[in-house]
Amino acid sequence: MSEDIKKKAIEMLLNGATLLSEPCPYCKGVRVMKNGDALCVSCGKSPDKEIEKNNNQPQNESPVKKLEEELHNMTDKLSKEEDPEKQQIILKSINLLIDTISKLKK
Repeated sequence: MSEDIKKKAIEMLLNGATLLSEPCPYCKGVRVMKNGDALCVSCGKSPDKEIEKNNNQPQNESPVKKLEEELHNMTDKLSKEEDPEKQQIILKSINLLIDTISKLKK
């Protein structure tokens, strides 16, 4: 996964994107969706078009710090959620955040 794809996926997650349960049609990777635009975290493609590799992220805060804050928020949300289906969705998001943070720290 290229740095540009990682940064785009992180930016989308931090701005309210959701994880899709359907895998990428090209590589079967995990996809993130925001405003109808899906991004494959593995290959960087979305259906029928390449994702623009453009980093518009402000440089004042590290992506790891932002993801750790989002992880904390998701953990709080999980502790308050009573619906088992919604809990599973939150857990998938938490697992992706943990995996992404781990990869960025390497």
